[in-house]
Amino acid sequence: MYVDFFTITFCTGAHFPPSPQNIDFKPSIGYYLVVKAYLYILRERINNQIRAAELRVLDSENKNLGLLSIKDALELAQNKGMDLIEIGPNATPPLAKIMDFGKYKYEINKKLKKVKGGAKHTETKSIQIKIGTGDHDLELKAKNASKWLKEGHRIKVELFLAGRAKYMDEKFLKERLDRVLHLITEDYKIGDGYKKGPKGLMIIIEKK
Repeated sequence: MYVDFFTITFCTGAHFPPSPQNIDFKPSIGYYLVVKAYLYILRERINNQIRAAELRVLDSENKNLGLLSIKDALELAQNKGMDLIEIGPNATPPLAKIMDFGKYKYEINKKLKKVKGGAKHTETKSIQIKIGTGDHDLELKAKNASKWLKEGHRIKVELFLAGRAKYMDEKFLKERLDRVLHLITEDYKIGDGYKKGPKGLMIIIEKK
């Protein structure tokens, strides 16, 4: 029954039960694939293809029209110049919606793209520099960081410290770390401020 409830919410914009639009929801790839597979099934049942004798019907504005026979529901859809679309085939009774099928497909594809975008994989990338890293290497690392930020990833920027470098003035060390930050072309914000780690001084940045 979960899939049917999700389909009702996903296809109609109704708020029962919670949907990706009204809770803090981060869809997974598996979630997206379930939606895609189920929507494929839904495409097959419109108008005279619907087998149920009785349906719970919504209009194009999601107003509940109550329980209708398939005959009455089809007649109502035809009178409005629209289609009768079965959007919850396994509900009891099945749920149908009256609307233009072309518009229905457009709205479904739009919402599906949004869900797919929400499932985008992100990770924390890392770049490491040293106190004496040259300008050319800094530019290359900044270029990679800019690319990763644009893709939505977080970046851990680390200044590697060895031996006596670990005990140098912290202000000086931050200035060395900032050299690469100043070369990053993508707008970013600080995700986690300067702090000492096992290998040296680090900072986390992420896309604004």
